[in-house]
Amino acid sequence: MEPKAEKKYEADMYEPIRNYFVAQGYEVFGEVKHCDLTAIKGEELIIVEFKRNLSVELLIQATKRQRYTDFVYMAIPKPKYKLFSKKWQDICYLVRRLELGLILVSFPKRGPAVMEVNISPGPFDRVKSKQFNQKKRNRIIEEMRGRYGDYNVGGSYQTKLMTAYKQSCIQIATLLQQYGPLSPKLLKRKGAGEKTSSILIQNHYGWFTRVQRGLYAITPTGEREIAEYPELIAYYREQAEEIHSTLTLDAEKQRQPAVKE
Repeated sequence: MEPKAEKKYEADMYEPIRNYFVAQGYEVFGEVKHCDLTAIKGEELIIVEFKRNLSVELLIQATKRQRYTDFVYMAIPKPKYKLFSKKWQDICYLVRRLELGLILVSFPKRGPAVMEVNISPGPFDRVKSKQFNQKKRNRIIEEMRGRYGDYNVGGSYQTKLMTAYKQSCIQIATLLQQYGPLSPKLLKRKGAGEKTSSILIQNHYGWFTRVQRGLYAITPTGEREIAEYPELIAYYREQAEEIHSTLTLDAEKQRQPAVKE
């Protein structure tokens, strides 16, 4: 019984969609070479595929129809969930990305079915899309460059992740552990990043404490929790020592008297 109801439900979408394209001046035919609905006006061919919901099967079917025409629509009953939800926005993005059209059909309790063209098929501008999302791209690259090592397992769910921000916190905590209380300026000179001041002020993990104005130290919590990352501690200690050696060498060179020729 269920398959028959499903087939009838799809068939119920045919009439309002047919009437729409007929009103637009198209000649419309149902079930032509496995296409649910075809419409033609001059050389312009439109194909519409019906399904009870927007599934992977429907997406595959519709993209295959793009072999024959650029004007391919998918028709589904109007979803019951809100159309301004993130889920629906993501669905619409995928439809546009595939350069497909989307028709929604409503079935009121009284009166005939009503259709609306939710998305028209058309070219997807990848260049414009990349330009619009340039800031997000930059943030991804910035996050990658801000990390040392790969401490996260891809696909993890509901687990603590290592981020560039957390690594910056570990670096600052390591420097404070290594050299004692320091100012943000001195921390930066020893290799800490440009966001050092804001990290110390925000103190997201409770690892830092201000011992006096402009001077910070590591807390017992910080001492305990950064111990979980021995590889990072060793890396930041070595980095700080290299920077310290370079600064010391430069200072000695500056103190040496100039040799007269």
